[in-house]
Order: sequence, then C-alpha cells, then structure tokens
Amino acid sequence: MQNEPLAYRMRPTTIDEVAGQEEIIGKNTALYKMVKNGHVPSMLLYGEPGIGKTSLAHAIAGTSHLPFMSMNATVSGKKDVEAVIAEARMTGKVLLFLDEIHRFNKLQQDTLLPHVESGAIVLIGATTENPYHDVNPAIRSRCGEIKQLKRLEPDNLVGVLQRALQDEKRGLGKMPIQITETQIRTIAEGVNGDARKALNVLESVVIASDEIEGEIIIEDWLIENLLGRIGLFGDNKGTHFYNLLSALQKSVRGSDVNAAIYYLAHLLETGDLVAVNRRLLVMAYEDIGLASPEVGPHVLAATEAAVRLGMPEARIPLANAVIEMCLASKSNSAYKAVDAAVQAINHGNTGDIPMHLRDTHYAGASDLGHVGYEYPHDTPLGSFGGWVNQQYLPDKVEGTEFYKPVHAGDEAKLAAIYKRIKEFRKKK
Repeated sequence: MQNEPLAYRMRPTTIDEVAGQEEIIGKNTALYKMVKNGHVPSMLLYGEPGIGKTSLAHAIAGTSHLPFMSMNATVSGKKDVEAVIAEARMTGKVLLFLDEIHRFNKLQQDTLLPHVESGAIVLIGATTENPYHDVNPAIRSRCGEIKQLKRLEPDNLVGVLQRALQDEKRGLGKMPIQITETQIRTIAEGVNGDARKALNVLESVVIASDEIEGEIIIEDWLIENLLGRIGLFGDNKGTHFYNLLSALQKSVRGSDVNAAIYYLAHLLETGDLVAVNRRLLVMAYEDIGLASPEVGPHVLAATEAAVRLGMPEARIPLANAVIEMCLASKSNSAYKAVDAAVQAINHGNTGDIPMHLRDTHYAGASDLGHVGYEYPHDTPLGSFGGWVNQQYLPDKVEGTEFYKPVHAGDEAKLAAIYKRIKEFRKKK
C-alpha cells in the first residue's frame, strides 16, 4: 500500500472530479467556465474542515495548468513568500494556495499582496473562520471571489468512496475488498459531510479487517467502532461554535423544540459549558422576557445546577430550560426599549433631569430648586398601588416612548396597565 493517506491520494486532479459544491464549481457556474478557459481569479474559500477547500484548489490548479505552490499561514515566513514571488517571476504566473489565511501576518501581506494585485500570483486562500470577521481587509479586497463551501451530502460521499474503491492507481482498486453498498452508505452518513474523514475511515476499516481466503472482509461492527464520535465537528474557539450558539438561540426564538435540543446537544459536546450557560441566560431575558417572566429565574436555576453537576448530568437541567423557553410566550420588548433609550442618549437626547426628581438628601437642596416631587404611594390608584401625574423624563425627550409592549403571555396584562397609565397622563 502506498505511503500517503488515501484522502491525500484521492484529491481531485481537475474540477470535473470535484464532489458536490455544484453552486460554486458546477458546470453551469461562472467559475467553472473561467477556469476551463484558463482564467483563475484570486479567491477565498471558506468552510469547515474536510469539506474540500484544499481539494478544490488542487483541482483548479490541475485544470488551469498553472504552476502550483502551497503554504500554510501558521508556519510560513517571509522567505516562503519570497520563494513564491521568485517562482512567479520565472514562470510568469503562479497559483498559490494559502491555507489558514486568516493567520496571515502583516509582514507576509506586505511582501505578497503587491504581486497578487499585479496578477503575477493568483491567490486562493482557505479559512475555517468567517472571512468578513477574521481575514484582513487588505487580503479580501484583492480576492474578488469569496466562496462558502458546504458540507457534502451522503450521496456525494458515496461517490467519493466508490471512486476510491475502484481507482487502481491512487485508490484501493487493486485490493480484494468485500464491502457492501449498505456499508459504504453507513460511512458516508456517519462523517457529517467530511470527505477527508470518510476516506480516512474507509482506509482504517480496510487496514483493520481480516483477510479470509484471499479477500478482505469488511464487518459492520468495525465500521461502527471506527466511526464512533467522528460525526462531531467544530470547537469552542472558532466560527462554527458561534454559529451553533446562534442556531440554538434562533431555534428557541422560533419555538422549534427539536432543533433547539439538537443544537444544545451539539454545543455541550464541544465542552464549553460556561458559554452555553451564558447564552441561555441571555435568551431567557432577550427572547422570552416579560411575556413569561418566570422563565428567567428558572433558567438561572438550571444553569447554576448545570455548573454544580458538571457534564454529562448538566445536560438534564439545561434540556429542561431549553424546552421551557421554546414553548413559553415570548417578548423582546424590554431589551428593545433599553436599546432605544441608549440610542437616544448616544444621539445627544439627554436633557436636564427635572428639578423635582433631583437628590434632596442634603441641606440646601431646596435652595437649589430641588422641590415639587410628589410621592406616588401617598395617592392610591385602585388595586395598582400609587400613582401621580408628574413628569419624569427631561423636557428634551418628554413624550418619547421607548417601550412598545408585546401583547403576549403575562406581558398582555402589563401592556393593558401601560395603556391605562398613558390615558391618565393625557388628562394632565
């Protein structure tokens, strides 16, 4: 068996061999036609590990027949960049694949980017992080194309695995492997769209299998054992983790219990319990809010219990909290109100605090005009408590309504009280 890993050997050599990514490099795309016609634009390839960023770069190089060089921004230095520039001067043009491009430092940029701008170097950068957040604007401005790759579908991966099994030169075609279509499908469905993992699992399964009467027999239990937890992806440091947090909050906001539980489970598998707890508490007050005010304390209790319990038991109170939030009445009126007030203040709508609201806990306050405050508790208003009709906002913003109640759950009652108080105030 060859020394290189199967995933490395089976990288596509032309864009016609690329699996999936039809929206990016399919035969009806502009990029496909440009590459076929010999023109390769500088671009950024964005996506999770194992979805084909490196493979696509190799395929573009193989189709365009441009001299191809590869670097990793985390380990390459100025000398590596200068070597690429020297190659470009000798050959006229070089296609440079730069992995982890979001870690490209300023010295590397200053050396390389003028040559990218002149067209001597075609830059294909790959990153697992959101390029709009993590890639330097100087690089983005020179890469006209930003392509977000998607995880491969099981059908795409079945094709990748079958080609590896049939290819006698680069793959496993010369080996007498007995594997069923069902077993191939099991691998394809168990790696969460990651072609590299699919090929690594296939290769490991073949190596670990017994040879009986001249044939390598693949057994189901071995596939399941090697797949294990391989379907999990992402970490608690990168873009994908924050995408998971976002998906959890939006699923709760949309009252989709099953989606929310799925994303909660995925987040807990990353191991960052603190970040998950923090997001759940934010959600309780941002998205549930005044419509179901009891949810906030419930979620706080659940997150505190999760910290005391630790994983894996922490998943139990957190699951309770997520399901309750999903099915609770929801309102974002409170945080919208405070944001509106902050915006008004930042735009200069501050004004002077009315004299009757200013501090009077010192001698001479009345001499400064801090008088006229009426104590609401001295004026009962039905079962509401106490209320008097006096001004609280500064003159500059008097009459401004920051709070716009949502008529949902318990907030419907608050909205009715708010409306009634506005009516009383109009009678001033």
